[in-house]
Amino acid sequence: MRVTLITGSASGIGAAVARRVAAPGQAIMLHGQGADAAGQARLQDVAAACRQAGAEVGFHCCDLAQAGTAAGLVEAARKTFRRIDALVHAAGFADRRSFRDLPREGLDRSLAVMPAAFHELASAALPDLMQSAQARVIAISSFVAHRFVPGGTFPASAAAKAALEALVKCLAIELAANGGSANVVVPGYTRKDEGRLGSLDPAAWQRAAQANPQARLAEPDDIAAAVGFLLSREAGHITGAVLPVDGGLTLM
Repeated sequence: MRVTLITGSASGIGAAVARRVAAPGQAIMLHGQGADAAGQARLQDVAAACRQAGAEVGFHCCDLAQAGTAAGLVEAARKTFRRIDALVHAAGFADRRSFRDLPREGLDRSLAVMPAAFHELASAALPDLMQSAQARVIAISSFVAHRFVPGGTFPASAAAKAALEALVKCLAIELAANGGSANVVVPGYTRKDEGRLGSLDPAAWQRAAQANPQARLAEPDDIAAAVGFLLSREAGHITGAVLPVDGGLTLM
């Protein structure tokens, strides 16, 4: 049985990854912030779908911005499944405030949820990953760390995602000697779950789709497909890679 821990798995890309990974012989520890009843219900719906697909499932709610919660999530996974073979860090959010309007606490939260939580999570899981026959670590970054255009910058998110990518490359070096891998997937504008807009209004989402060379938003499962490949045995010789899944957005 292979054990995969997925953060941010109550919706969007994280939920799509969980559904794609779910199968007999797979165990999944799902994470969601669980800040309200609706968020907890979404996480439970994903858990039910994964169980229906044949996976063993646990879930744990916590705010990864708080120091110690990522390590606690790892311990919860160990308590449920005894070990961790793979990590997918999909937790994150977009902060569109401009450089001028971004307060220190806004930058701090972005850094806490994305690179700092990833470092704590991977550090806590590292003893298991170093012993796993097929350790895999995937972090979900964003085009905002690679594309800077007037009216389209996300300073807090871009800084956090750039730091996340650097940490993944450092981890890739440490895992390589044992045959493990660590990679980054970089989505473009990705469709939100029904009823959820994220940082953009409907008109802005339409403009974002038209800005893409393929003239469409990514679907969460487009991103999950790339993650699924990087988690597979076939991707064993790929590590330290930064893979855009953005329809060509970062070519412009």
